[in-house]
Amino acid sequence: MTGLLPTTPPVLTARELSLFQALVEREVGIHLSPAKDALVANRLARRLRELGLTSFGAYYSYVTERGHEAEKVRMIDSLCTHETSFFREPQHFELLRERVFPEWMAQANAGRRSKHLRVWSAACSTGEEPYSIAMSLLDAFPPGSGWSLEVLATDLSTWALERTQEGLWSLERSATIPQPLLRAFMLKGVRTQEGLMKAGPELRSIMRFGRVNLNAPGEWPAGPFDLIFCRNVLIYFGAEARGRVIRGMLQRLPPTGYFFLGHAESLIGVDVDVRSVSANVYTPRTGGMSRF
Repeated sequence: MTGLLPTTPPVLTARELSLFQALVEREVGIHLSPAKDALVANRLARRLRELGLTSFGAYYSYVTERGHEAEKVRMIDSLCTHETSFFREPQHFELLRERVFPEWMAQANAGRRSKHLRVWSAACSTGEEPYSIAMSLLDAFPPGSGWSLEVLATDLSTWALERTQEGLWSLERSATIPQPLLRAFMLKGVRTQEGLMKAGPELRSIMRFGRVNLNAPGEWPAGPFDLIFCRNVLIYFGAEARGRVIRGMLQRLPPTGYFFLGHAESLIGVDVDVRSVSANVYTPRTGGMSRF
């Protein structure tokens, strides 16, 4: 019997892991702990095979060479985590519905704010978060109510951002969407699209998209924003980068704005002047930006 012997996969050495750790933290602020060695090896091994490289060291040299920026982006994409769901951490959406939205309506009726709302969903992954926000906004401020809405969805991952722009998911993902919102804003696939759901035209009309590296505040979108969601991503950042991101985002909120972190995150160790509104929800005591 003849045939090719299976190729032994390369081993990720401690030195090679440290090179990737430093590169990723330098580029995007994410800290890969030594315990992530198997994850790094598994997610990068495919690229080694496709490029015909025999070691992780050779791949590191490749992605850091001039002219290979696209491969560096692809490498970082592969190391990012994209776990998300619709209406994740439902207490945040309950806070919007029961407190924040009525508060803004009262302010607008009293002439203390405009009827224009801008929201930034940073690290939006495959789009479940920003579309959940968009559904909540449209439910409270429907077309014809005199309010204009904009939801900016950004992510570091080009792959995730493409999925977000597509606005297409497995129907199984709808389980956490409240039924009235599901019926009002999502389209159910039929025939060749059976088993899928797609964001409806009202949702799409208020969505904007962009690739944003949170470790490069100079490239961030300009504020102000009324809501900023930066949930379940800063747990992967080093302390210095985490503080820089939080301070920069708070500067893009007016005093009436709200900043949302994930359930496993906090502002401990970050020197900022904020007021805690609810679990992992904050508003600046003196906003970094205001509205005319």
